[in-house]
Amino acid sequence: MQESNSRNTKLINAWCMYDWANSVYNLVITTTFFPIYFAGITKSAYGENTVPLLGRTFKNTALYDYALATAYFIIAIALPVLSSVADSRGNKKKFMQFFTWLGGLACVGLFWFKGVQPSVGWGLFCFMMAAMGYIGSLVFYNSYLPEIAPPQDRDWISARGYSMGYAGSVLLQIIGFGLVLYFSAQGDETSGPRYTFLLVGLWWVGFAQYTFRYLPETSAPQKKPLSEVLQAGFIELRKVWKEVKHMKLLKWFLVAFFFYSMGVQTVMLAATLFGSQVLGLPADKLIITVVLIQLVAIPGAMLMSYLSGKSGNLPVLMGVVLFWILVCVAAYQVATLKESGIGVEFHFYGLAVAVGLVMGGIQSLSRSTYSKLMPETKDTASFFSFYDVTEKIAIVIGIFSFGYIDEVFGMKNSVLALIVFFVLGLLALLIAKKHSRTVQ
Repeated sequence: MQESNSRNTKLINAWCMYDWANSVYNLVITTTFFPIYFAGITKSAYGENTVPLLGRTFKNTALYDYALATAYFIIAIALPVLSSVADSRGNKKKFMQFFTWLGGLACVGLFWFKGVQPSVGWGLFCFMMAAMGYIGSLVFYNSYLPEIAPPQDRDWISARGYSMGYAGSVLLQIIGFGLVLYFSAQGDETSGPRYTFLLVGLWWVGFAQYTFRYLPETSAPQKKPLSEVLQAGFIELRKVWKEVKHMKLLKWFLVAFFFYSMGVQTVMLAATLFGSQVLGLPADKLIITVVLIQLVAIPGAMLMSYLSGKSGNLPVLMGVVLFWILVCVAAYQVATLKESGIGVEFHFYGLAVAVGLVMGGIQSLSRSTYSKLMPETKDTASFFSFYDVTEKIAIVIGIFSFGYIDEVFGMKNSVLALIVFFVLGLLALLIAKKHSRTVQ
């Protein structure tokens, strides 16, 4: 029995280690360094905030959002097929490894996105491949959770994974910040971020090897011809949806998850662009702010896990979504103050602390809630594919809406769309609560 417990501990540690490995992409590149770098290098190259690409001109921040939305859309379409292949062949670990290498090498490729006239196509291609590697690996990573832990342990294990991810990201953020300061002191504004992109790729692939060493190979329930498997992905999603439709609690939770994910993920992916473009904060202060967010997110994720154990998952999620609405209202007000000529630096820091408190918690709690509400099944990859496709389509709509409103009406007004998304998510959670006795 002692030996079995030891193996389980190693397995849980290895699973959590993947958060440590891959979160540096999401929080170091997409949340901090790359959006600032992309906006800066394109403005420097073209003299303004517009970028020529594919025969038309885009606002650089909107182009960034469109590229990210496109990457999420492509992977959302591909995931059903990939998950079906993984379930039918029992090789989801290999798929997870493939996407890890894809994302890591794409981050390394961003090192060569440079120059007086940078190849915007190359930079966006690597950025999109890195995003697809990150997203693609997560569906297989998440699907291991119900296989390695009983329902009563999933909240704290999920929260632990997110906490490790934030801790690793803070460490690499600090290293990247040091590189930026070092090269900037020599009059070089581009090498610091580029070496950080390189380190992210090496970190991601390197630490993931520990995860792959201990994650088990899964067995296929029955082997089918590949031609059937390629069609089966969407058939499996349809089957999952048919089951979900008859489970009112799970159905309304997914509706809520769909809407509030539009807001949560867009805030995370666009926060630094908002700080730099709308509030005019310099890059060094934005980097410090993101480090602050991640430091606060670690106890925030653990706090959400503790509160869910006391009050249940759905009531805590409702409170967190309401808090997000207040954060968005405050962000809109801060942008209004900036337009009036009032200094908003410390207001932004306050918003950063607020976002950090609920950023990791809502993600970890959503993941563990879904794993507890889904029915007992061997096809965990198919059910988590449904979960991930739901989230990815939500992100596509959220990011694209944010970018389009930014291009037409200005980024300040994009925040109003996020408020709408969160309100719809809160209403769906209220309906889900009516169908719930209490998620233990």
